[in-house]
Amino acid sequence: MNSFFFGILFHVAFFAIGLYMYLFARGIVAFGSEEEKARAEAFRKDNATWLRLLGLALAAIMALNVFFDVRAMMG
Repeated sequence: MNSFFFGILFHVAFFAIGLYMYLFARGIVAFGSEEEKARAEAFRKDNATWLRLLGLALAAIMALNVFFDVRAMMG
């Protein structure tokens, strides 16, 4: 039973990572200092398409995994 909850926690963590990648690629996530903002913005502009697609794919796959895990837990 503990491994089942560990699996759900693992899927939720990777869903959060995918969501963060997608939001970062869209430019919604902000950083602290001006130097960090400039570096992050340059990286985001160079890689926005791939980050957006990979973040969205990871979040979608993990959302399905969480849904099926919760459904299996209820049934």
